Amino acid sequence: MLLDQIYARIFHYSNQNKRMFVSTSLQTHSIPLLHLLKESKRPITYLFINTGFHFPETLIFKKEIETLLDITIEDVVSAIPKSQQKDEQGNFYFSSDPSYCCTLNKTQPLEPYLINYDVWINGVRAGQSAARKMMDIEQKTPFNAKRFHPILDWTAKDIYEYRMKHNLPEHPLDSKGYQSIGCAPCTRKFDANDERSARWFGMNKTECGLHTDLISK
Repeated sequence: MLLDQIYARIFHYSNQNKRMFVSTSLQTHSIPLLHLLKESKRPITYLFINTGFHFPETLIFKKEIETLLDITIEDVVSAIPKSQQKDEQGNFYFSSDPSYCCTLNKTQPLEPYLINYDVWINGVRAGQSAARKMMDIEQKTPFNAKRFHPILDWTAKDIYEYRMKHNLPEHPLDSKGYQSIGCAPCTRKFDANDERSARWFGMNKTECGLHTDLISK
């Protein structure tokens, strides 16, 4: 979508008194969306799903972005304490059952927002994975809120040009070879052939559930 189309859709939701929230992973490619939403000057809740397993650099970057954009990014956390997120052998689920770990720390914590809000603004892009390529600009969730993917058709070049135009920073781990950054135990350095392969390497997993379990086909 072009910028004027994105703003028109956001203004439409706002004029209908739709409650909107955006979730962000705080990766470099996530920051343009936060910037343009801030520029819309519409009431939008900003969320970061804080699993408790993120890189320290991501948490530092979160504070930097809050200051830069003059926004508050709320932490969304699991109701299940980390002491109960281990298997029978005492290993955290991120090593033995990463999908269940994502359910506990990402999918379930976001569900109350999908029930209480009307629109979930999400920064997925079609070029990131085969699953995301099949998504539409607007889709239903299993709950009350609908999903809105305003930058679904943006390319890496579009993201870069927007960042340069507005002088937006990159995640501090980008320069160290990390370009798909999630939880520290499940993230490795960037594979030039497949960006998403840097996540859950060797686990036959490329999505955390936010974009599979929380979307209605």
